[in-house]
This record gives sequence, structure tokens and C-alpha cells, in this order.
Amino acid sequence: MNLQEPCLICIYDQTKRVCELLNLNDEQAKSIDTLARKQILSFDKNQNPPLNAAPLYEAMAELLNVDDLYADFKKASSEKAKAFLPLCKAKIDASSNTLFEATKTAVAGNVIDLAAVMLYDLEEELEKIYHTSFAIDDFKALEAQLAKTQTLVYLADNAGEEIFDKLYIQTIKKLYPNIEVYYFVRGRPIINDLTCKDALASGMNEVAVIIDSGVPTPGLVLELMNAKARVVFEKADCIISKGMGNYECLGETKGLPIFFLFKVKCNVVAQAVGAQLGNIICKRGI
Repeated sequence: MNLQEPCLICIYDQTKRVCELLNLNDEQAKSIDTLARKQILSFDKNQNPPLNAAPLYEAMAELLNVDDLYADFKKASSEKAKAFLPLCKAKIDASSNTLFEATKTAVAGNVIDLAAVMLYDLEEELEKIYHTSFAIDDFKALEAQLAKTQTLVYLADNAGEEIFDKLYIQTIKKLYPNIEVYYFVRGRPIINDLTCKDALASGMNEVAVIIDSGVPTPGLVLELMNAKARVVFEKADCIISKGMGNYECLGETKGLPIFFLFKVKCNVVAQAVGAQLGNIICKRGI
């Protein structure tokens, strides 16, 4: 999905939120603003938004001499998510189709996104999503694919979501005990996306093999994957992709056994996927 004009405004607004979240002083905020305006002018509209945005975030971190701009907020997101595990477990256990309810749980976790424009109340969103139908509903195809899967690649998104992802993976492995799950994370800190360190802190290694993809962008850019990750990715019988960033990078890639799970948080993605702002999506790849 190529960069569009509204993406420029969105990315610029995200840099403003970084300044607010980090309580930067006026001089630092001005430096970030100058940097953002300059880099955005050089964005390539023939590339996807995550690929364009990554160098800007890296430059911001370097300017502020911070390795992980969102470190504190990622920890806070994960801790907040843990408080809702009893509710999510109860919803799954009470369902006649535990896989479907666990899939909804994973999508509900996708509301945890400090980079998104829409604000959220997690408890309200959880309840709402459990009672909301998928606007694009390829769940039956996902269910059928998992039933014949030996190697599952799960593409992580934002920190905090891994709490719900872990519950989803536990449900999948209970239903299909022979599945080997590989959980792909970013190669280094970028916005509030999950890294190996974040995944380990939440015990994801208890249910899956954590794979450092080597990808430094807020979405999985295939050509940036390291050799180890590529070997695993290419042998996958099924790929579950969380979040809009991964969809922006992979939504137009043909021939992958991939299913996209996310909440639509911007109009550009809404138009691309054929849905509306706020919809939840379970979409098979093309």
C-alpha cells in the first residue's frame, strides 16, 4: 500500500505526540518539528507508510539520544492489558467456538496503539469488539487453514497486544497441539512496536518461539527480513498478521497463506481494505 497524502499529515502528527508524551522542552520540540518537516518532504510515495516513517523515527531517537522513544509507554500498555486477562479468558472459556472468541480477543488487543489517532478505553473496547461482527470475515478460512497447519508464523504489532496474542496462541495450541508457533517481532525499537525484549518480558517464549525479524520498520517489510526469519517465514503453512502496519506492508503481496487481523484506525487503510473507520477485520490475503 503506497503512501498517500493523508499519511504525511498522520506521520507528522505522530511526531507531535512524541513531543507531548516525552514532555520535551520547547527547544527539543522545535528540533523534532524541523527534522520531521524536512524528512517528510523527501518521502517516497511509491513506498508504503512504514518504510517511509522508520528513518524519521530513528532520526528522532538519535536527536534525543534515546534508544527506545516509547519504552515507558510500552511497559504501561502491557501492564494495563494484563488487568483484562480474566475477562478475556472468561469470554473464551464460555464460548461455543473458543478459536473464534480468541481471534476476537487478539483483535481487541489491537486497540492498544499509541501511534493511532483514535483514543480508546480498553475495557469499553473489549466489550464492544466481543459483540461486533467482522466487517470482512474470513474466519472460517482461517479456521480451516489452522486445522492443517504445522508451522504458524504470527506477526506481532504493538507492545501490549502481546498479552492478548499470548492468550490467542495458547488457545490455538490447545486446539491444534502439533502446531509450532513462531512469533515475529521488530528488529529494533520503532514507535511502540514489539521487540524481542518486550515479548520476553511478557513470557511469550512460554508459548512460541520468538523470532527477531531484523525489520526496523513499523510493519513487516519483506526485503528487510534477516536470513533466519526469512527461512521460517517461507516455510509457514499459515501467517497471522496483526495490525495496520503489517497490512500496509503485506496487504498487496500475493500468494502468502496470510490472514490479517486488525481494527481500522485510519481512512486510508479503510479505503484500501474496503471497510469503514472503526471496523474490525479478519481478512485472507490475496
